[in-house]
Amino acid sequence: MKIVDAKVVVTSPGRNFVTLKLTTDDGLTGLGDATLNGRELSVVSYLSDHVTPLLIGLDPHRIEDTWQYLYRGAYWRRGPVTMAAIAAVDVALWDIKAKVAGLPLYQLLGGAGRDRLRTYGHADGRDIPELLDSVRTRLAEGYPAVRIQSGVPGLKAVYGVHTTDAHGAAVPHQQARPLVEDWDTDAYLRHTPAMFEAVRAEFGPGLPLLHDAHHRLTPIQAARLGKDLEPYRPFWLEDCTPAENQEALRLVRRHTTTPLAVGEVFNSVFDYQTLVTEQLIDYVRSTVTHFGGVTPLRKLFDFAAQYQIRTAPHGPEDISPVGMAAALHLDLAVHNFGIQEYSGYTPLTHEVFRPSFTFTDGHLHPGTAPGIGVDLDEDLAAAHPYRAAYLPVNRLQDGTLHDW
Repeated sequence: MKIVDAKVVVTSPGRNFVTLKLTTDDGLTGLGDATLNGRELSVVSYLSDHVTPLLIGLDPHRIEDTWQYLYRGAYWRRGPVTMAAIAAVDVALWDIKAKVAGLPLYQLLGGAGRDRLRTYGHADGRDIPELLDSVRTRLAEGYPAVRIQSGVPGLKAVYGVHTTDAHGAAVPHQQARPLVEDWDTDAYLRHTPAMFEAVRAEFGPGLPLLHDAHHRLTPIQAARLGKDLEPYRPFWLEDCTPAENQEALRLVRRHTTTPLAVGEVFNSVFDYQTLVTEQLIDYVRSTVTHFGGVTPLRKLFDFAAQYQIRTAPHGPEDISPVGMAAALHLDLAVHNFGIQEYSGYTPLTHEVFRPSFTFTDGHLHPGTAPGIGVDLDEDLAAAHPYRAAYLPVNRLQDGTLHDW
């Protein structure tokens, strides 16, 4: 069996997605997600100009060898563009291999380690009353856990709170230039414990509550927040400080017992070495799509398991259904699975990608279709072409650019 065609498909059914489709001489196809939100076309170029020509004629069963060929052979290693491109190839090869076997991918990864996958959904509001309504909505949808984010008094636009127009409608994701949000760390640190207190008072102590600081705090600020939240028993505090400075988590860990989740912007096991071996975090958050695929992420998960660290792959709407499906197969197979972020997709996105995974009573399952279980409607994809879109940027009250 040989790879005879490699095609990059870019589509925007509400959000931009980049998909690699590999085809073998036997007519089998495999899909991989290469979406890098806000920088999608950089990965398209990397794949089209530098990777897909190398794949023609290769044996699709040699997944580990192909991964090493693309990673080591390029000389320039790591980085989100490179690793998203390699991830697309890796997942597409696993999709083909599982289809040859006539099995869902998780069966090739050791079989199911559980019956279903616990998820958490996003609840947000411009103020606390609106946040409480959003939590009620997520619970009505079946989510067993929720991430809570709310507007901060005095700030106009805050991460995690959906931007709406004057009529209350959500502002479209696509924008020609980045949205500028504002930030005041002291205001945030005063407000967040009050937010947790209000949600706990309304919904009781049993509801798992998560919160994302989105890399905005210094180590000592993160330590203070973790300690202030301890009475409310958060499920975790996510990305409390820019974690490329791995040593910063030592200070946070010394001062709080609040569980810590880190890693959605990581793309290599080397980003995690100190955090895992010194047990400075409780959950690894990397995605299949941005970590180089199923092959390296499974190795990371097994590495983390040795230190009683659990998995929680990043799962926003800008991970395509292809990337989400691959993550779900891995979630189902590994022993140290913790929880899966899941924001859902628009009906149009489901029409373009047609995934077989299911969301029932707040839990996901990848399904039993051979491969990863996603079919791409290329005609419908072509009817929704790429549209320029950017992630927001963040500025302090004096105009200084801050972490977003």
